[in-house]
Amino acid sequence: MSEILVQVRGVSKEYAFGDQKLQALSKVFLAVLGGEFLAIAGPSGSGKSTLLNLIGCIDTPTDGEIYIGDEKTSDKSPDELADIRSRKIGFIFQTFNLLPVLSAFENVEYPLLRFGIDKKARRERVSQYLELVGVNQYAKHRPNQLSGGQRQRVAIARALITRPSIVLADEPTANLDHKTGGSILELMRNINRKNGTTFIFSTHDPRVMEMSGRLVKIEDGKVVYDT
Repeated sequence: MSEILVQVRGVSKEYAFGDQKLQALSKVFLAVLGGEFLAIAGPSGSGKSTLLNLIGCIDTPTDGEIYIGDEKTSDKSPDELADIRSRKIGFIFQTFNLLPVLSAFENVEYPLLRFGIDKKARRERVSQYLELVGVNQYAKHRPNQLSGGQRQRVAIARALITRPSIVLADEPTANLDHKTGGSILELMRNINRKNGTTFIFSTHDPRVMEMSGRLVKIEDGKVVYDT
């Protein structure tokens, strides 16, 4: 039986805007098993991105508890959250978030620099992951020399390079054309099946929902569907 990698226990999140309060999430419960390919879907403002940010240790809940593995994250300091992110979580963004002054190789290598891995081992691992996502021939190219699909493949390699147990993908196909988005989804699904990497998506894309092994729908900050 797969281990539980993520536990969201009665989580609520409020944001304050002056005297007003926005309830982004309300008493959300969710458990994610290792190896899942899970899509969190809902309209804009439903709370799905907020939930992804909480799972990713980018933010903390107003109420409730979140566990990544056996580590409770909801009461950690910013430095402790950063440490958990670097060890356990990879991120893929719709805007790619690649550093424009670095090559594809250097962008993928960058997360490894804090781990004290020697240069030879870093180079071997980066080449392995660029090959995995099909862009090894563009290793020396900077982001502005790459297509949207190539940039997203580099971003996927960067997310995987630290060998995280969880990859969070926030609308990863939103800025890609239909064909390119489909090939990126197939790539992530194949990585999930081959390596057992857990993927959690925030998405509007019907193709992501159809391809997911599990679909969670959120409306007005509450889970309304989970199958």
